[in-house]
Amino acid sequence: MTLNTNKSNLPVALVTGGGKGIGAACCRLLAQQGFNVAIHYKQSIEQAQAVLSEIQGQGLLVQADLCDPDQIDAMLSQIKETCGRVDILVNNAGLSVNGAMGTMNLDAFDRQRGLMRGVWYLIKRVLRVFMIRQKNGRIINMSSVTAHTGNPLQIPYTMEKAALDALTRSLSKELAHTGILVNSVAPGFIDTDMTGELSDQVRQDILTAIPMGRMGKPEEVAQVVGFLATSGTYINGTVIHVNGGMYGG
Repeated sequence: MTLNTNKSNLPVALVTGGGKGIGAACCRLLAQQGFNVAIHYKQSIEQAQAVLSEIQGQGLLVQADLCDPDQIDAMLSQIKETCGRVDILVNNAGLSVNGAMGTMNLDAFDRQRGLMRGVWYLIKRVLRVFMIRQKNGRIINMSSVTAHTGNPLQIPYTMEKAALDALTRSLSKELAHTGILVNSVAPGFIDTDMTGELSDQVRQDILTAIPMGRMGKPEEVAQVVGFLATSGTYINGTVIHVNGGMYGG
């Protein structure tokens, strides 16, 4: 499925990891808000195709391993040829390499670090190819409450998310004069495939720590992304927490 030519003049949002969970919710909402959506996926093509069919001619699929700069460049070339622009970049794609500090090997750590390297490169290229020339844009980085609270057995993951928030703060200052805004959204525990794999006891322990007494929904995170994509013109360099009162920043 390709973009509807009648909608080819719409602004464009690129959502990484857009085939499922929070990413899919962001794609659906951004399409409702009037964006053409480039739905990125690495392997989950069937899920990405399902999201594409939902937004009915207001999107396209783009595939890339974000740890590979050449694949990132090829993806952006496809978007440029098809859409001509990127107005919103949602860095949602995630990877969680779990394990105890004492037993995790360097290869496992480097898999996590490779994604952070890829996010850095993707932002760099989106800025250079699109946003700097357009003199506007929004970069929205998907962080995590665990970047601020810590979490046992997730040291590489929490390091990556904390680094993403640091990138948000520094890049927002670097780009403040350009009209490009950079912010992070830090979800708490959201009802997705990842949290669905938790044991009943772990889920209960998590719920006990959330004042609202429930996990969030992907759509509730997407609401914040949608706001930052279309409004919030004086919000820059900020981490917005979406966690049911678990952590206030």
